Amino acid sequence: MGRLVHFEIHVDDMERAKKFYGEIFGWTFEDWSTYAGMPYFGAVTGNANEPGINGALMQRQGTSPEPGQAMNGYACTMGVEDYDSTEEKIVSLGGKIALPKYALPGMAWQGYYIDTEGNVFGIHQPDENAK
Repeated sequence: MGRLVHFEIHVDDMERAKKFYGEIFGWTFEDWSTYAGMPYFGAVTGNANEPGINGALMQRQGTSPEPGQAMNGYACTMGVEDYDSTEEKIVSLGGKIALPKYALPGMAWQGYYIDTEGNVFGIHQPDENAK
């Protein structure tokens, strides 16, 4: 079985992206540039004893996604405890709403955003009362 074990977010401005994801989700970063041969920062997304995976921010090697284009890749979704305060942080740090908050009835709140690098990502707050 091929389980997802790592993700990479392609970025134009490494420091801006580290600030964005670090301040919103509390991620920390380790410089792995020597191993990768390019600007590449490992993203520690949580405690090793909790479900989830770690990943990296890597220097974009081509053009940024065009605004309004359809998804052309994977969208990562992060679990959050407080949807509304997370959305406030995203917008205050330069992110944009791609698909506003909506209910997955009886399960959760979900929505999608565009980060400072033009990438789409989601946030998800479990809530069995969502409707």
